[in-house]
Amino acid sequence: MQRRYAFLDHPGPLAFAHRGGAAEGRENTHAAFARAVELGYTYLETDAHATSDGVLLAFHDHTLDRVTDRRGRIAELPYRLVRQARIDGVDEIPLMDDLLGSWPEARFNIDVKEASAIAPLAEAIRRTNSYDRVCLTSFSDERLVRARAAVGRPVCSSLGPRGVAALRAAASTSGYGRLLARLARAGVPCAQVPLGFRGLRVTTPALVRTAHALGMQIHVWTVNDPREMERLLDLGVDGVMTDNISGLRGVLQARGQWHPGAAA
Repeated sequence: MQRRYAFLDHPGPLAFAHRGGAAEGRENTHAAFARAVELGYTYLETDAHATSDGVLLAFHDHTLDRVTDRRGRIAELPYRLVRQARIDGVDEIPLMDDLLGSWPEARFNIDVKEASAIAPLAEAIRRTNSYDRVCLTSFSDERLVRARAAVGRPVCSSLGPRGVAALRAAASTSGYGRLLARLARAGVPCAQVPLGFRGLRVTTPALVRTAHALGMQIHVWTVNDPREMERLLDLGVDGVMTDNISGLRGVLQARGQWHPGAAA
């Protein structure tokens, strides 16, 4: 039997505010997440980096260069310098603890971007008692394994890249079912996948059917076109991540599938 996780216990398709809704404000800022919560979002997607002295930030890039008025690699800078950076010259980079503490009703999908973020993230989850409202994900299978171990008790997590590759293969050929069944039994309850990769469509009807047969949810990123949202929801996906948070809310409202969070 697949393990049940409180993180995934929500009516209807899960609506994720990707980086707080990057199309409608400064990404990964306290203001962006606050707006998403006010719109009714329960699920907030963000990323985890740690400074050289172990302070955990909600920030996407490895460096400050693209979205702040400072430069440098976060993992190589102390927090006393990183805290001076302003996103688009305005907003401070939020601490992960502050986000987890600000909205105790919200659920956070957290992409572990660096190995150095693993121990601080585990500590943040323990300090804020957020075990049931986080889902760990990463583009590194090794980081995911280490992050789950560091937390020290079961938390929701997604498939890593090798698991997603196996899921794709199982959807088109035989021979991978046993591997995926082992992943499901090990407590990996969802796969978070792109629409496509290198010109190939990833999210197909066969992929959705295969995941559901194993008791796994499918969450698709990053979908900003309302027509594409409609198509995926018709396909039966279990969650959509978007920068266009007003657009996804409108689509779900029109379908009678919008279930606003308690803090809205």
